[in-house]
Amino acid sequence: MPEDKVAKNRVHLDVRAAPGLQGEERMAALEVECDRLVSLGAKRVRRYEPAPPMSAGFIVMTDPEGNEFCLD
Repeated sequence: MPEDKVAKNRVHLDVRAAPGLQGEERMAALEVECDRLVSLGAKRVRRYEPAPPMSAGFIVMTDPEGNEFCLD
């Protein structure tokens, strides 16, 4: 039985999947990479829409062991 998450990740990992892209083009590239990673066993957690100037948008995911990472 999988254990619940009880602490923050010790390392925060951002996977750069859309370098140089912005807006919908960027988010479309992140979605393509998200689908590829899901097919390999990752799980999608949440999509954060672009919120300029602080965020260009990203997708939070977990690996098969439950460790969080962001497609950025």
